[in-house]
Amino acid sequence: MSSDGIREIGVGMLGYAFMGKAHSNAFRKIGYITWPPPLMPRLVAIAGRNEAAVAEAASRYGYERWTTQWQQLVDDPAIGLVDNLGPNDIHAAPTIAAAEAGKHVVCEKPLGRDAEESYEIWRRVAATGVKHMCAFNYRFVPAVRLAREMIDAGELGELRHFRGRYLQDWGDTTAEVWRFDRETAGSGALGDLAAHVIDLARYLVGEIDAVGGFLRTFIPGREVDDAVEATVEFENGAVGTIEATRLALGRRNAFQWEINGTKGSLYFDMERLNELQVFRADGDRARGFKTVLVSEADHPFWEHWWPPGHIVGWGDTFVHELHHFLAAIASDTDVAPHGATFEDGYRAAEICDALVHSSASGQRERINYRTL
Repeated sequence: MSSDGIREIGVGMLGYAFMGKAHSNAFRKIGYITWPPPLMPRLVAIAGRNEAAVAEAASRYGYERWTTQWQQLVDDPAIGLVDNLGPNDIHAAPTIAAAEAGKHVVCEKPLGRDAEESYEIWRRVAATGVKHMCAFNYRFVPAVRLAREMIDAGELGELRHFRGRYLQDWGDTTAEVWRFDRETAGSGALGDLAAHVIDLARYLVGEIDAVGGFLRTFIPGREVDDAVEATVEFENGAVGTIEATRLALGRRNAFQWEINGTKGSLYFDMERLNELQVFRADGDRARGFKTVLVSEADHPFWEHWWPPGHIVGWGDTFVHELHHFLAAIASDTDVAPHGATFEDGYRAAEICDALVHSSASGQRERINYRTL
């Protein structure tokens, strides 16, 4: 128990860089922003391969100890949750080992480097009965959750079109980055960016039934794809497009999507994270889209934050996501449908693999999802 009488959960984190900072910041914020938290996160240990870097991260982020051996997180009885934020090639073994040791697990996306690895992670972890979540944090943007609520309420009518693209511009570099190594990453823009678009498409529109598209590498000598272009068919009859690249100059973190239905449309841009563009066929036809600032007291997640108009940031999506996961642990409720489970992570990987096959064959690929 914490000093306030709130039950604690020990957190062990694998990875200390970009995502390590984001998740550590979120766990610390949960302890006071979401008061009272469902469980009080206790930052027990952080693991990483670089001894000097992980020791410095432990001091900065507030962990009690650090290690260069991830197995120590699995073996530590003070840890009840392992958060795996390492490179893609170390998603499988530590995550499975932690779950089989009885610890709840969070794993960054993509769940695995391909569908086969992702399925094995899901199968092995699901068999343990622990809570599991694949860290598709964009489900926890207030505007995205508001869009889901509007769609579920039938405000868009029958869904017809989805257009999603995730554009960044940092990929034209000669720097040695693990995301460019096929053995480590599995893929390039496909698993890094397009996977986010795929997950949001599934979350907002429905299951994807078939895809067609191609991958392209522009940088000579690079092992992974630089760009993905795809068309998708949904089981409910809607159609869509997906685009992702790390070579769109001027686009820093432009995750943009639009959904068109028979009664209205929605549009969102991650670079304007607090806004949702809304068009209603019965009232806005002459005036176009309305900009909704998603910061009202009755909007999703806003019970934790500020007065209306005082916006939140990208890092706060992890607060919402990890709070949701802790609540599922504390109350023994489902992580789905709002949190992405390892099944969701696997299904996103199956769709990514289908795009690889489509690019190689020049044919559309129908998705065959495996079950446990």
